[in-house]
Amino acid sequence: MKPVNVLVTSAIGDECVRLISDVDGVKVEDVSGLLRRELKGDSVAREKFDASLSDAEVIYGLRLPQDAVKKAPNLRWVQVMSAGVERFLDADMRDSPVVLTNVSGIHAIPISEFVVGLMLMFVKQSPVYLELKQKRKWERISPVVLANKTVGIVGLGSIGQQVARLAKAFGMRVIATRRSSKEGARARNVDIMLPPVRLVELLGQSDFVVLSVPFTSETNMLIGEAELRSMKPTARLINVARGGIVDEQALVKALEEGWIAGAGLDVFATEPLPPDSPLWTLPNVILSPHVSGTREDYVLAATRVFVDNLRRYLQGKRLVNVVDKTRGY
Repeated sequence: MKPVNVLVTSAIGDECVRLISDVDGVKVEDVSGLLRRELKGDSVAREKFDASLSDAEVIYGLRLPQDAVKKAPNLRWVQVMSAGVERFLDADMRDSPVVLTNVSGIHAIPISEFVVGLMLMFVKQSPVYLELKQKRKWERISPVVLANKTVGIVGLGSIGQQVARLAKAFGMRVIATRRSSKEGARARNVDIMLPPVRLVELLGQSDFVVLSVPFTSETNMLIGEAELRSMKPTARLINVARGGIVDEQALVKALEEGWIAGAGLDVFATEPLPPDSPLWTLPNVILSPHVSGTREDYVLAATRVFVDNLRRYLQGKRLVNVVDKTRGY
């Protein structure tokens, strides 16, 4: 039986390459170096890379080569190393029969911990005390507690569910929306489940609003001026999803004028965040450079998801984390 040709397009290290190679019935080629050289305009690397693409049945990596679908006539499946897939869904991919899978699920623990960390930083006044430390100033500012606060989770997927679980451990009240939720729906660790059409109700009740939805045409600019004005003036917005979900100009205005108390932002409309963005200097903003999903064993965890899926593929079973290319997640 002819082996399945697998192209690895990202530098994942020898251990992870071995994990893939150990799967019976596959031939693995690490083309990450060729891809880097091709992107820099190396014509020789491009020819070699195109030759490898022509025989590829499966691609695994954090990015795809340009025109991958057109250049790989035997391509059947692409496994990406991220949860978000918007950058992979060009017209060729959407219209092709190529199956696209992601690694949804491996980010749930690091991102949920990050969210709780941000909430704790706000209620415990951590940014203020860090600033006072720099000034060598002894000033007592009373922190408050998370217990009995309400967290509104917009998008109760794997990340949102973990946020809900941790929030409950702190004695918080949890409200959530999910795309598929209907009136009267219930979910574990959630006090009130709401359908998406009742988003404003969630915003108005929450002390913390956590955005954990995929970035799609439906969620683009989901949080704009009207939504921000519907939040409590004491509430904080936490975005660990994608920057495009929030109208950033409206958010800056909301933070400057006190419509809301603050924001914890790990993602932005433009990344890296431009040096002239007001978000850098607003005192009620805690920001980080899109790292909330990072974990020390990220590549290994992603590769294990791929290896499990690869065995399923070889056995003719349904793959896990198949992306609905119409919905975008």
